[in-house]
Amino acid sequence: MSDGGVRCMWMRGGTSKGGYFLKDDLPGDPAARDALLLAIMGSPDPRQIDGMGGADPLTSKVAVVSRSERDGIDVDYLFLQVFVDQAIVTDAQNCGNILAGVGPFAIERGLVAARGDQTPVTIYMENTRQVAVATVQTPGGTVTYAGDAAIDGVPGSHAPVPTEFRDTAGSSCGALLPTGNAVDVVEGVPVTLIDNGMPCVVMKAADVGITGYEDRDWLDGNSELKARIETIRLAVGERMNLGDVREKSVPKMMLVAPPRGGGAVTVRSFIPHRAHATIGVLGAVSVATACLIEGSPAADVAVVPEGQRKSLSVEHPTGEMTCVLETDERGAVASAALLRTARKLMDGVVFA
Repeated sequence: MSDGGVRCMWMRGGTSKGGYFLKDDLPGDPAARDALLLAIMGSPDPRQIDGMGGADPLTSKVAVVSRSERDGIDVDYLFLQVFVDQAIVTDAQNCGNILAGVGPFAIERGLVAARGDQTPVTIYMENTRQVAVATVQTPGGTVTYAGDAAIDGVPGSHAPVPTEFRDTAGSSCGALLPTGNAVDVVEGVPVTLIDNGMPCVVMKAADVGITGYEDRDWLDGNSELKARIETIRLAVGERMNLGDVREKSVPKMMLVAPPRGGGAVTVRSFIPHRAHATIGVLGAVSVATACLIEGSPAADVAVVPEGQRKSLSVEHPTGEMTCVLETDERGAVASAALLRTARKLMDGVVFA
């Protein structure tokens, strides 16, 4: 790779972190761009010792941001997952955690002008062709990362970045329920194949032999469990209109159980080959939506509040994530909103 550096901002977005780049600062050819990002992250290498990656899928992520030419949209956002131990960069999924940093980054880079104490940034998510609106705290016309908002999985408190997702159903699979069924039986296990922003396979933890309350290390060390859910994952790729998913990072695997901490549902998420320390933003939206589908495995174990506007707390290994779902008169989910935070970690030049 070249010794020349690339302008970059390293940020934590939600419970993930990675590099945020302006599209024009990266090669226009996707193959050249991906080779550069692999070198920047230090992949493929389990330790990513020769790069910026943190030896975990949650810290090996990239946002590519540009001023949008779409009506009503401020910026376009392309999410890229850089694999840790394989030479793969994929745009097959979205990332709602990294999304939390896109609004602040866009304002800091001058793509969006700050407007008062709060600045809404309308973001087109290129991976899924959907729209999100993130509200960034900009007192005095400047982005601030300091505040009182706290999210599980991140120490301390920071400025809130409330984010509303619009029209996320079928973002990657073409339909909320790509098979048209609330329940399909795959390898003898009842599952819901769902996509409300993130393609997910939702099943009861008990149906694959665990409680659903295990910690991440135990789950990651259970090769028999991981092999079983991978068999299910490979079997549903075509049914979810995702094709052969052997080398893809979707669908995510969601193992649900009754809530223990006063929430709506407990989940253990695989992303897809490692257990998640928390749960992805759009994965949480998809699981919360599954809780509202009558007869689904999630609905069987969930405690769902009444009312057209429902706050569902999704419990995960290190806390919870609350999804606010607005339903229509038929009970279908019309919109989803979440609270995230972000923080600028570094702004400068990164080398490959």
